[in-house]
Amino acid sequence: MGRVTERRKVIRIRDGHVSERPDTLVAEEPLEIRLNGKPLAITMRTPGDDFALAAGFLVSEGVLGAADELQTIVYCAGATADGTNTYNVVDVKTAPGVVLPDITLERNVYTTSSCGLCGKASLDAVRTTARFPIADTPPVRVGTELLASLPDRLRTAQRVFDRTGGLHGAALFSEEGDLLDIREDVGRHNAVDKLIGRALQNGDLPLSRVILLVSGRASFELAQKAVMAGIPVLAAVSAPSSLAVDLAAETGLTLIGFLRGSTMNVYAGDHRVVLRAEAVQG
Repeated sequence: MGRVTERRKVIRIRDGHVSERPDTLVAEEPLEIRLNGKPLAITMRTPGDDFALAAGFLVSEGVLGAADELQTIVYCAGATADGTNTYNVVDVKTAPGVVLPDITLERNVYTTSSCGLCGKASLDAVRTTARFPIADTPPVRVGTELLASLPDRLRTAQRVFDRTGGLHGAALFSEEGDLLDIREDVGRHNAVDKLIGRALQNGDLPLSRVILLVSGRASFELAQKAVMAGIPVLAAVSAPSSLAVDLAAETGLTLIGFLRGSTMNVYAGDHRVVLRAEAVQG
């Protein structure tokens, strides 16, 4: 609720000169997500787009897949002992008739990269809960020059990053390269959930003709979120994890890492990437 940044005193040292000044920092606060009144998860996030974040998280968990499955999302009044509203607790109420999966087990299997379970179990969990098989027909086709232009466009659109230097960004682009949506958060997974949650609320799932770009590395968790939203292309400016690559190969996701300038690595789904030589020959 407007607490995207906060001010703190800092002692600045530059070339031996010491000065005291206020500094703008990105806000980080916990958000508890409740499902039909029951606590489900807590994530550290940058306040803002909390309802979209909760909705996107539930898409990633396989709970929601369409706008009509979501009845309401509200902040929980009286979330503290003194009855005040901290705006750090949201309750998501599903529509009547929505069947909830056994998400407790699934979350332990595949939501965190430190869960300690085997990669096959994580891949199986996504396979069994994904609602939107990546089936872009005809396949999205993206040229390397278009891909190379996306990180600068993401960076230019990161308004809060310009003030703090401490936020991850995630953006959706059309296959023609048009910027469709951008979200920022202290956690890159939260930024992606905010994108997906907004798409759910707008009735735009599955996101079968878009490119998802993230400002950091491509973890298994981010690849999982892309797959759960039906996104065919995930690009990251840094490295992917081995399990992210395995998941991409398993599901047909195009996964691109180290997207920096004109250089990039295509780890899976290269049939969607138009190489320069191919473009010349065509």
